[in-house]
Amino acid sequence: MRCFIPILLSLAAPASADHNWDHRDIVAGQTLYADNCASCHGANLEGQPNWRTPDADGILPAPPHDATGHTWHHDDELLFEYTKFGGAGALEVRGVTGFNSGMPAFGETLTDDEIWDILAYIRSTWSTREREVQASRNPPH
Repeated sequence: MRCFIPILLSLAAPASADHNWDHRDIVAGQTLYADNCASCHGANLEGQPNWRTPDADGILPAPPHDATGHTWHHDDELLFEYTKFGGAGALEVRGVTGFNSGMPAFGETLTDDEIWDILAYIRSTWSTREREVQASRNPPH
């Protein structure tokens, strides 16, 4: 009987993390992405060239949000906070100070639901494997 418990717990975590994606408007998210994000992250989520190499000011170019990037490597909370509070603000909450980020805060421009819709759109473009890996990064609720 004990050997079933770890299996059940490992299956429960990704499923419970998916609640952030319930009832999201992917079509609205795509439009909001085009209006607010595509100028830096690309119309096709491709990011800027050389996104892993900092510029002269030490700022990394905008990364891709497709499978070639690292967005799907991060948990829901970080993705949301990075968008709402900007790169430096989101990392400062986690104790990382002095990070020179090019990602602006959208908390004054977009509602929380709009941010979640954008993230749901981005997530909808990932493969099943990438969505499962990303979901596994979330703490169980």
